[in-house]
Amino acid sequence: MVPTFTGRLQTRLFSMVVIGLPWTLLMCLALAPAAGGLGPILRAGLFSLGATLAVGLVLWEPLYHFLMQFRWEKDWPTLFVLTESVPEAALVWLLLDRLGPGAPFGVFLTLFFSTWLVVFLVLHGPMRVVFLRWRFRGGRLG
Repeated sequence: MVPTFTGRLQTRLFSMVVIGLPWTLLMCLALAPAAGGLGPILRAGLFSLGATLAVGLVLWEPLYHFLMQFRWEKDWPTLFVLTESVPEAALVWLLLDRLGPGAPFGVFLTLFFSTWLVVFLVLHGPMRVVFLRWRFRGGRLG
């Protein structure tokens, strides 16, 4: 079953809160010495996670859903899912740099892409085992 638009939104929200938030907090602790202390990296990490979630729900998911309508099976190949991270990271970096608390670029890249990879791996592995009917419900969790 292909994820429906509602399912994609629910999955993004669930994965960012349940997987992304704890991972971001752990990474902030690990990256604190390189980022000038826990406070600055925690603000930058939580801002980045929130921006990824907000912009993803408002911009990226509707865009991806629209683009998928041109594919005959209405789903992305796994490689496309991985490459989604690049434009999302660029936009979140711009938001963090212009509106957010700022962070060193290398720290941001480490934090963003490690969080993205962990969420990706959980969604394409353990989540399919724990939530057996998740795919059959079009990605909806409830």
